[in-house]
Amino acid sequence: MTSPLHNMRTDHAIHSENRVLKRRKWPEPVAADRDCCDSQAVFNAGMRHHHIANTAYPIAHNQTWGPYRVRRAEYNAIVRRAFADVDELLLYAHIPFCETRCYYCEYTVVGRREINAVDEYMRLLNNELDLYANLLNERVRTIKGFDIGGGTPAFVEPGHIAALIRKAQEVFRFTPDMQISMETTPRIAALNAAKMRGFYDAGVRRMSMGVQVTEPDLLRRLNRADNSLDCHKRAVENIRTAGFDNFNIDVMYGFAGQSLDSVRATIAHAIELQPEAITLYRMRYKLTRIADQARQVHLEDVHAQARLAGEMLRDAGYLAPPGKNTYARRPGDSGTSDYIQRRVQKGTAYLGTGLGAQTYSHTTIAYNDGAAGKTIEPYRRSLNADRLPLQDLYHLPQVHMMSKMIAVSFYFGAVDLIAFYEKFGITLERAFPTAVEFVLNNELMHYDDVHLRLTRRGAEQYNGVIALFYAPSIQRCLLEFDPEQEFNRQAAVAERIASRNDQSD
Repeated sequence: MTSPLHNMRTDHAIHSENRVLKRRKWPEPVAADRDCCDSQAVFNAGMRHHHIANTAYPIAHNQTWGPYRVRRAEYNAIVRRAFADVDELLLYAHIPFCETRCYYCEYTVVGRREINAVDEYMRLLNNELDLYANLLNERVRTIKGFDIGGGTPAFVEPGHIAALIRKAQEVFRFTPDMQISMETTPRIAALNAAKMRGFYDAGVRRMSMGVQVTEPDLLRRLNRADNSLDCHKRAVENIRTAGFDNFNIDVMYGFAGQSLDSVRATIAHAIELQPEAITLYRMRYKLTRIADQARQVHLEDVHAQARLAGEMLRDAGYLAPPGKNTYARRPGDSGTSDYIQRRVQKGTAYLGTGLGAQTYSHTTIAYNDGAAGKTIEPYRRSLNADRLPLQDLYHLPQVHMMSKMIAVSFYFGAVDLIAFYEKFGITLERAFPTAVEFVLNNELMHYDDVHLRLTRRGAEQYNGVIALFYAPSIQRCLLEFDPEQEFNRQAAVAERIASRNDQSD
């Protein structure tokens, strides 16, 4: 089947490609990113290593992206150049505090010994925005989506969130129809109705709440026992009373030992709470304290759980195309935040602020201080010295930036062909000819309007599909991956970091 962009006029295509390439400077790929791997072998490796072949691109970035790491002395110049042609972007602010640390969490969350550093941290977060205002001061950028995530953003007081939003509005121009989104736990929302109202008054208009699972034994194993059904109901009542009419619930599946009955009960409960959207997350064991449990999870069980959840949601009026993990009940609504929708569908550049946050331009990807050690100290040091709090900055070749955009696109189960072309000046078919041929010939994806979209068959084999669009060095890592050794190592590292950060001073 022919690509929807096939008939685009050649002179326009060449002009657009030259214009994009002139503006955006990608470095040449090293040898490891120039040699293609066999498509069938890569697909099989993605299916075999389904725990790591997913939207979390890349794999083994210290190894595969090492040649593209930027020296600290060049940070400001590279960041300034990377955002020089970016007029519209997204903003993310990370709040790394939680009441308790769930064992399945892979994100940057500080330990107990830093739990009282909220006031200082929020001041540092505002200082980081000032640094970017000074660095990118040739013009004001427009923010098209703003997410406040964590951790648990609702852990901090509404006054902190209000001050953060005001600072962001000083630095950037906000589009009038943009909705700021943030996250809460059921416990916080249930116990503090005034806090929910305070967040609404601060300007937040979309609230997301993590129910995750409802099975009591599983909750205990995940260090999340204080999460009752009655607590969820009180939380929803307080969220609605506060004024939120855009409300999402997150649920998870794919845990070791989780049954179909467990998934059925969780989905039924989420539907009963009547949010506007329900987002399904498969458990990703990478970088968690329970990473060594990954070997106990079998793909056929994960598929059965996902099928059951999808059927129940569709029967209840929550809809999503194959492969999309957010189900929405309002016609024409993606169910996600403005930030997520533009990040996933359009590959829009985003600025990540706060501990361990990721920043993505057209040519670079950066990770903030604290991503590795999950402690505030390196972030504090950088900002007190008036320097960008970057742990790692990578100036990446075009193939890695394309792979990153495609990997994230699979949250919606489709690649936007026009957005890809406008971002990179090349069609998806020219950039990844063997991958596109493989997915079409095997009926794993199909053309739908201006998208290359997963079929139902492809959605169940998406771990193999997504690996086909990885850069060659990432594919080679996948082919050589030793799950037994790697997951044991990751569990030990995550446990060591958590134990160290939870120690008292």
